[in-house]
Parts: sequence; C-alpha cells; structure tokens
Amino acid sequence: MEVDEAVDFFASMPAISHPLQLLKDVGLGYLTLGQPSPTLSGGEAQRIKLVTELTKVRDDVTRRGNKAPHTLYVLDEPTVGLHMADVEKLIRVLHRLVDGGHSVVVIEHDLDVIAEADWIVDLGPEGGTRGGSVVAECPPEALAAGPGSHTGAALKPVLSRGAG
Repeated sequence: MEVDEAVDFFASMPAISHPLQLLKDVGLGYLTLGQPSPTLSGGEAQRIKLVTELTKVRDDVTRRGNKAPHTLYVLDEPTVGLHMADVEKLIRVLHRLVDGGHSVVVIEHDLDVIAEADWIVDLGPEGGTRGGSVVAECPPEALAAGPGSHTGAALKPVLSRGAG
C-alpha cells in the first residue's frame, strides 16, 4: 500500500496516521509501506529522517505539555527527484519547522526553495577549483538585486513571478 492510501486507511489511528501524513506532507506519498531503505534516493532518505524528527518533536510536546526544544536541521539537496508540487509541500514543512522556533539550513540548487529562504550564503563564484568563496550573505531579494552572483541572476525571475 502506498503512503497516500495508508493515510486514509489508518485515519482512525492517530499514532499511525500522523507519521503517514507527515510522509505525505514532505512529498513521499508515493512510497510503499515496507519499502526497503536501499531502494530510497538520498533525498527520500533525508525526508524520512525529517519526518522521524517531526514525529519526535510532536511526541515530546504532547508528553511534556510544552514547547519542544530548539533543533537545527541541516538538509543537503532534499528536493532531488521531487516533482514541483512535492517541492511546494516540502517548503511548507520547512516553514512549519521555522514557525515552530527551529532553524533550518538547506544546501540546495532548486530556485523555488532558495527564494523561500530568510538568508542565503552564496558560494562561488564558479564551481570546483574556481569556487568555494563566499560571494554574498543576504536575503534572497538582495542577492537577486546585486551584481556578481550567478545564483542572484537566476533567482531574479523566480522572485519577480511571486515565489519567495
């Protein structure tokens, strides 16, 4: 059974349905229950780990009756292989983490995710041996407005269409 189907099937069992809904929320509704972990991509594995952490936070708040401790989440290219609609779902989950008082650091090339950032550390100016220097540290709008950043130039039309 796929996660999307299992969410409805287990709706009356919150201990099961909540983690399944989180899997769906991060764009993993297409995975099959019991799918072996070696068949998962790196991005899928990261998002499963994120769901595990989100479940722990909810359980801790429920158990202790107060706010969960601050957590720093570091994600490396979590959008790899995701459909655009699932990227939007992942962005909403990342916003929920930040709104909950947590910090999220994302290493990412997806411009829609970059446009949603509060702060960007842009490395470059090129890749490989011609990269590795900090080109800019600023909000997305400032990066798009300033010169000298390939990321900023690519980000400008994304921000102008309303993302971010």
